[in-house]
Amino acid sequence: MKTIKGPAIFLAQFLGENPPFDTLDNLAAWAASLGYKGIQIPTDPRLFDLDIAGQSKAYCDDVRGRIAEHGIEITELSTHIQGQLVAVHPAYDTLFDGFAPPQLRGKPTERQQWAVNQLKSAAKASEYLGLKSHATFSGALAWPYIYPWPQRPSGLVEEAFAELATRWTPILDAFDASGVDVCYELHPGEDLHDGITFERFLEATGSHARAAILYDPSHFVLQAMDYLDFIDIYHEQIRAFHVKDAEFNPTGRSGVYGGYQGWVERPGRFRSLGDGQVDFRAVFSKLTQHDFDGWAVLEWECALKHPEDGAREGVGFIRDHIIRVTEHAFDDFAKSGVDDAANRRVLGI
Repeated sequence: MKTIKGPAIFLAQFLGENPPFDTLDNLAAWAASLGYKGIQIPTDPRLFDLDIAGQSKAYCDDVRGRIAEHGIEITELSTHIQGQLVAVHPAYDTLFDGFAPPQLRGKPTERQQWAVNQLKSAAKASEYLGLKSHATFSGALAWPYIYPWPQRPSGLVEEAFAELATRWTPILDAFDASGVDVCYELHPGEDLHDGITFERFLEATGSHARAAILYDPSHFVLQAMDYLDFIDIYHEQIRAFHVKDAEFNPTGRSGVYGGYQGWVERPGRFRSLGDGQVDFRAVFSKLTQHDFDGWAVLEWECALKHPEDGAREGVGFIRDHIIRVTEHAFDDFAKSGVDDAANRRVLGI
């Protein structure tokens, strides 16, 4: 067994206009000052330029070197925004246009091709940085039909996943060439949002070796799923980990769907670490049991607590939950030292 690495922090929710949240170097210094050992970097051009990184090992070496000066490692790059744009149902075109560069807005075909190119650049950049996993979203074509009313036409879901696989397979191949796993964050709003949908996608891609999972228990709490059983089922595909808390408190008025309420009022909402319902001792135990040796990365999202407080509290929370694996069995002191011949005598053979 291996010890989970960490604590680390995803920078997306902390990026801002003012120091120390305005540049990658400042964010790295801030994270290090809190005690974090790693950072997951969103590929926002204000922090990390994929257009350059995908073509320049020197650029990636420089970034990695600057981060290392703070005693920090890069855990993964993230293309959640670009991954979303690989597959967008027309119903969401206007809302997701804001994810694209201004010159591509209102041009869904060009926007989608830009996203694909960004992912391919992320594969090469990850290779240059010496990374083994990459965090992203799948995008969605079938999400508007998540609830089976009106009745879905026969073959609709199968066609959606076939198209999703068609769009992603060249990207997965690029990551395979770079030796990097594509870890999809299973998330409502994406076609890949639970185990069943991940299995559908995996089958549609011909069980592509680079199609993997970013495990985030908070999204399963909000779907009323068994997030611990999920680890037992999919541990071989879990190759990235977001440590994020959540709570689900259904009432006689509202449940999983939330009644179009805001995050504060919804029965299911994200919380800072330790303020929600996720049993992280069990989560870390199961991941350790199944030999997950990636990074434990805080993703802060909370409807109530200030982000800086969540980040400050999160570092100790993760550190206290990481299990340093034992180098020997607890009962080694009682070894009998019996050899093969003695074993046969014990068995009467």
